[in-house]
Amino acid sequence: MSNPLIVAYTESDFIGKMIFLALLLLSMVSWTILIQKGLAFRLIKRKGRDLMKQFDAIKTQPLSLDIKTERHPFSEIYQHLKDQTLLLLRKNQTGFEEEKPVILSTSDIDLIHSSLSSTIGHHSKSLESYLYILSTVVTLGPFLGLLGTVWGILTTFAAMSTRDSGQTSEAILSGLAMALGTTILGLLVAIPALIAYNYLKNSSRELQMDMQDFASKAVATVEVHYRKVEIT
Repeated sequence: MSNPLIVAYTESDFIGKMIFLALLLLSMVSWTILIQKGLAFRLIKRKGRDLMKQFDAIKTQPLSLDIKTERHPFSEIYQHLKDQTLLLLRKNQTGFEEEKPVILSTSDIDLIHSSLSSTIGHHSKSLESYLYILSTVVTLGPFLGLLGTVWGILTTFAAMSTRDSGQTSEAILSGLAMALGTTILGLLVAIPALIAYNYLKNSSRELQMDMQDFASKAVATVEVHYRKVEIT
């Protein structure tokens, strides 16, 4: 038994075929984004979980991890924390005796936290890149389907005005097939894109929260080890 969508496509005119192909292209784009982003988010979450376990294991030496070869948001957050902290510690050491313990002031801690917030913001934008395409597909898919519906009905009425009954029946059936086919295909494109958009958006928010939690924990650990104790 032939697929009704394939039959509708083959019986459509040039404009109808272009609408079908446009909808198929939108579907391919949305599925590509879903697969690539879904795999990337899963990998980032796993690597972030592993890094947090490593960090918990070296809390007595919070700057001892060497992860320069790793490239993911959590590793870059930690590396930025490490570089910024070491830079401030070296700056605070200048002009003091080497035997004296190096400390960080409250303003230094605030600077590190602010710097990490900027890094997290950069990665948050990267996580949500191309998601706007899915939201566009959600809106555009049904509209293209509606365009195919209107065009199919228009060609049907145009065929009904002809004199040849045999050609008229065939043209009417082709027009109705295209109208219904594009409507169905438009919904088949938009519904998965909507699910993918909501899923990836929620996954992105969860990763951002995990990055925020990791950054806060890392800053708190560094603060415990290097913060200047205020004596009142």
